[in-house]
Amino acid sequence: MKKGNKILLLGGSAGGFGVILNLLKSIPKNFPIPIVVIVHRNPKFESNFEYVLKNTFAIQIKSAEDKETIEGGKVYFAPPGYHLLIEPDFKLSLDNSEPVQFSRPSIDVTMESASEVYQENCIAILFSGANQDGAKGLLAIKNNGGISIVQHPDSAEVATMPQAAIDINAQHHIYTTEEIVKYIHQLN
Repeated sequence: MKKGNKILLLGGSAGGFGVILNLLKSIPKNFPIPIVVIVHRNPKFESNFEYVLKNTFAIQIKSAEDKETIEGGKVYFAPPGYHLLIEPDFKLSLDNSEPVQFSRPSIDVTMESASEVYQENCIAILFSGANQDGAKGLLAIKNNGGISIVQHPDSAEVATMPQAAIDINAQHHIYTTEEIVKYIHQLN
């Protein structure tokens, strides 16, 4: 791995999607760190928001594709109905195995695979959500030397997901939404 090669993961579910979108609006086009977004979406309902967003935000937005090389300056959304994994060669991999925590894509699956590849160069933020998906993935990132951040449960629309991570001490930091925005902007 090249020194300084980092990745930023954003995971959430109920109540987290709007916060993540507002955060992405503020990211400049030349943001050097690739961003992977994992939000729970139902594959039964067609969603083309990546297409809509790519014409709205400064940074490039796209749906993750199988075997695609991860690049800075891009936001990759996990497509509905697939787990999104990070491969050792810094490529994305789509998998349609069983749901984890009733979810596919699973935040845990993506975070755990990213933690193994990026280790101390992995930064992950877990937002609002109604189940415990993401807590174990965030703990894997922390245990592999990465930075793990949880949205403060009081600022989350649904506190279950961030609280699950806090309950297992998976976080380095507990930040409000405003603090998360400030943290991400200092990464640039």
